[in-house]
Amino acid sequence: MEVTGRIKKIFDEQTFQSGFRKKEIVVTTTEQYPQDILVEFTQDRIELLSPFSIGDEVRVSINLRGREWINPEGVAKYFNSIQGWRIENIGAGGQISPANEPPLEQPSMDYSNDNDNAEDDLPF
Repeated sequence: MEVTGRIKKIFDEQTFQSGFRKKEIVVTTTEQYPQDILVEFTQDRIELLSPFSIGDEVRVSINLRGREWINPEGVAKYFNSIQGWRIENIGAGGQISPANEPPLEQPSMDYSNDNDNAEDDLPF
C-alpha cells in the first residue's frame, strides 16, 4: 500500500529501554478530503527519513499492523499502526527519487579517439 502527500510534521526519534527505535512523520494526503496520516519508521528504516523535510511531496510505501492488548479488567483492546518501509520524493513534476537508491550515473558520451593513427578494427 502507499500514501501520497506532503510531509506536514517530522517528530524526533524515540528510543525505548528495550533498544527499539522509531521516528514518526505526518503526511497530509492530496485527495478531495485531505487526511493527516501518521506513519512510523522503525529501527534501520529511520535513516530513510534523513533527506526529507517538512513540505516535501512524498510517496510512502506502508504496511498496516494490528495488535490485541488485554487490559487489567480482562477486556481486549485493539490497536493499529502504519509502518513505513520506503519513502520517495515525488516533488514538483511528479518525478520519483527514491530515498534509498543512489542517483543513476550518466554514461560518458566522449567517443573521441586519443590515437588518431590507430587502425580501425570495426568491420564496417
